[in-house]
Formats: sequence, structure tokens, C-alpha cells
Amino acid sequence: MRNTIVLVLFFIGLVSCDSNRIFDEYQSVENNVWEKENIAEFKVEVKDTISKKNLFINIRNNKEYEFSNLFLIAKMSFPNGSAIVDTLEYEMTDKTGNFLGTGFTDIKENKLFYKENVRFNQKGQYTLNVEQAMRKNGNIQGLDSLKGITDIGFRIENIIE
Repeated sequence: MRNTIVLVLFFIGLVSCDSNRIFDEYQSVENNVWEKENIAEFKVEVKDTISKKNLFINIRNNKEYEFSNLFLIAKMSFPNGSAIVDTLEYEMTDKTGNFLGTGFTDIKENKLFYKENVRFNQKGQYTLNVEQAMRKNGNIQGLDSLKGITDIGFRIENIIE
């Protein structure tokens, strides 16, 4: 009986810690190699045009990831057909080469700020496309295949004021 109560309290604690989550979805990367033509797409139905939100791109990587940073191209399409395209750079390791992010195994999860204090000004469906834009130093041509990425995610959170 005591174990059951502890288990129930633990579960309630886990659920309540994530109460500001509005949207959280991941897409797995086949064979842990993110191909240039494989663009992750996330569709979100937005009804709240009043509250501010924080938007995150989540990346899971393993020890096969070869770089200290990550370049992404993110395209947010609005319900009215307009779009915003951003080129983003994120640090993936510290100065000594240790992977950033959370996780106890070989897989690290990185919660990367995409946009802060966003107020969606239109109701309807928003689409976020995320593609990798990595290239080796000195090369103009981007990489066709990026090893070590296991999952790509998109998360929207309420801002608690």
C-alpha cells in the first residue's frame, strides 16, 4: 500500500511539473542521420491570441554528433499564408567538448530557445519546418547527411508571470 501511494505521488509530481506545456512533439530521425532533404514539420492549431508563449526547438543527439554547434533553418508559416524564416545557431558542447543538454545515457536532449515572449496574432494552423544547415569549415556546400541526431522536437510553453 505504501509503495502505491509513493508511486501515485511521484506520478502527480511529474505531471504537475509540466503544466505550462501547450504543445510538445518529436519526430525520430531514421538511423540517427538527419538527411538534408528530410525537413521536420510540426503543425499547431492556435486558439489563444492573448497570452505570450516561449517556443523551443528540441534536439536529441548521441555521441556520433561530430560538431560543437548546430545550424538550423526554421520556417514558421502563419494561417494567412505569410512566413518567417530564421537561420539559427546553437552551441552543442562546452569549451572542453562535452555535450550540453540533459540525459544520463549517450543521448543528450537540448531544449533550444527559438522565440521568446511570442503572442500569436492569428487563430488557426501554424506550421514550423526545421531543417539542418550544417557544413564543414571552409566548404560552401552544406552537408547532405548529419550524423548523431536522433530526434527533432518543437515545444510551446505558456509564460508564467
